[in-house]
Formats: sequence, C-alpha cells, structure tokens
Amino acid sequence: MFRYLTAGESHGPALVGILDGLPAHLKLDIERINRTLARRQGGYGRGARMKLERDEVEFLAGVRGSETLGSPICAVVRNRDHDTPKVKALMDPIAGGGDPLTNPRPGHADYAGALKYRQRDLRNILERASARETAMRVCLGAICEQFLEALGITTHSYVHRIGPVEAPGLASFSPDDVENRDVRCPDKATEAKMIAAIDAAKAAGDTLGGQFVIRVDGLPVGIGSNRQPDTRLDGILAGALMGMQTVKAVEVGLGADVADKPGSAAHDVFAYAGGDVIRTTNRAGGIEGGMSNGQSITLRISVKPIPTLMKALPSVDLHARVDAPASIVRSDVCVVPAAAIVGEAMVRLALVAPVLEKVGGDSMEETLDNLRRANAAASALFETSKEGA
Repeated sequence: MFRYLTAGESHGPALVGILDGLPAHLKLDIERINRTLARRQGGYGRGARMKLERDEVEFLAGVRGSETLGSPICAVVRNRDHDTPKVKALMDPIAGGGDPLTNPRPGHADYAGALKYRQRDLRNILERASARETAMRVCLGAICEQFLEALGITTHSYVHRIGPVEAPGLASFSPDDVENRDVRCPDKATEAKMIAAIDAAKAAGDTLGGQFVIRVDGLPVGIGSNRQPDTRLDGILAGALMGMQTVKAVEVGLGADVADKPGSAAHDVFAYAGGDVIRTTNRAGGIEGGMSNGQSITLRISVKPIPTLMKALPSVDLHARVDAPASIVRSDVCVVPAAAIVGEAMVRLALVAPVLEKVGGDSMEETLDNLRRANAAASALFETSKEGA
C-alpha cells in the first residue's frame, strides 16, 4: 500500500510529510528535490514571503546515504517566517496567541472551517488551509518523480491561461522553454500579455486565476482499472488535483469541449503503421475506460483567483456581528505558475499507487523486473494469437 500524509501550519515551525510504500534502493537526488521546491516559490505575481523562505528538505527517517530503505520516509521543510519575533509570538505551538482574526474572506476556508471546528479565531483555520502547505506536497511529489522516472514515466506542465489571456493549444512543448519563462508559458507573445494582466490586477488590488496543462509521458498501458469506480485512473487523477487549494475544474483530453462534438470527432481511431498500433489523435487524453492507453496523459486544470485581495471584499465581523471588510493577510496576486508545480506533484503522488499495484515490488530491482515482464507480456499478446491462428 502506498500512502502519504502532511502536517503543519503556514506560519508554524515546519511542514512535515510521511511517504509510505516506496520500494527500497531508490537513489534520491536531494539537490533536485530542493530545486523543485524552489520552482514552486517562483513565478510572476508571487508575494513577499517567497523572498524570505528558502525551502529545503530534511529527512528524519526512511533514507540513508540518499537511498530509500523501503520504510516510511519522513521529510521536513522548515518555515523561516516562523523565526521572526512577530510570527513566533502568534504561532509558537506552546506559547502562541494574540488578537483573533474575525473577518472571513469570501472564497476561503475561513468561515466554513470556523463553524466546523468551533474556532472563534479564524487563524486556527487559515493557517492549515493556506497553500503554504503545498510546499510539502511538492517535496513528496519530487521524491515520487524520481521513482516514476526510474520506470520511464515523466510529468511536465505549462501555464495555458491567466485571467482573460489564453495561450494557443500546444500538442507538444519544451520543458526547458517553460522553465525559462516568468509565468511558465512557452508562448512568448502570450507571456507578455499575461504579465501585463497580472500587473493590472495588482494595481487594482485584485487577483487572477487561470489554467495550466499537465502532460504525463511513458505511462504503460493498463494503469488504473474499470473494475470499480474508485480505481479508474481519470477519477484518481481528478480527485488528487481537486484536492489542491484553488482548483475548481479538471479536464482530461478534450475535457468540456467534448460535449458539443459528434462521436466521429470525439474518439481516437486505431490504425497499423509498420506493424504497430497507432493513433493520429489524442482526444481521450491518454485514458480510456479508466485505464491508461499508452498515449500521453493530458490534463487541463482551472484555478480560481486567490481570495485574499489587497482591496478587500465586503464581509462581516463575526465577533462584533456587523458588516466589515474581509481580513487582509500577506498574499500573492497570481499563483497559477506555482499551482502548476503543485499540480505536477499531485499527479505524481496519485500515479504511484496504481503503478505499484501493476508492477510493484519491495525493492527497485524487483519493481523494474516486474515492469520488464509486464511490458514483454503485453507486447507478445497478439503475436501469440497470430501464431496460434
């Protein structure tokens, strides 16, 4: 069984994660994990906190000599902001306190969480609801990335839309080109318009959402299942991505665009080329019947504008029971480029369990042997039928 947990508050001492179920003998590139953490902190439109934090992973368990042991992995990312006197006075686990936050932000977890957990101070809700927690998801996802890549599976993303500015659809894109862009959009002309839209929103005290695209390459055929609803790969991936803060929609392949198309324009027909089965399109986004079909997995994810506006939205003071502006805390204008990095992590975390169910083992050597046997059996399936005929 593969599973993970995260713990920690936005301004608490640290974020902690436990990753259980990865095979032994996976050699980890620690600096690469730290570079991935730095990618989450980048992107045009981020707030001042990103200049303070320098996220780096520490391992407390499950790793020795940069190699997994097969036991649960415990990782830590420290919150440097916690060490400032003002924040420490608020968030110290033993002595922390201060005036309560009482004005919920529309679109945030503040109000519903306060009622659910019977909290009169909204800080006790927003600290865990904050997207700062995603630093640990990215950390754990970066570990999973190295496991999946050992099996030939890669994951990349790019920003497709920010606010009203949309990039042309890209069937392929260079990951290096994406990483060299301030908003992670590989189309240079669109990037300039996106930056201008972020600047305009900042000047207005507003925020912007958008869309990003994730592509998974190298996934073997048959990951996921149609046997039960909760084993369908599209459901697993959509559920993981919807578990992100700010995400409001997940589309696979054509996504919502499939609704106005006839069947003749919605599916990917088969053909033979040099003895191999091919498709000339990928409208299904690499998933048919809840299972990977050998094509690239393509996902489009829509995120809302974050709910902390510098020009505060109307709200109420829950203690004084009067109308009042929403609370303003330090925040970003646009998180779409960073959300794409978190999305990559969520896809990697979601893929590991069904991959291990198909080709798992207690060590990397056993897992790779199982993968080779599974691929060989799949390749020989119809050749054997032909010989029998």
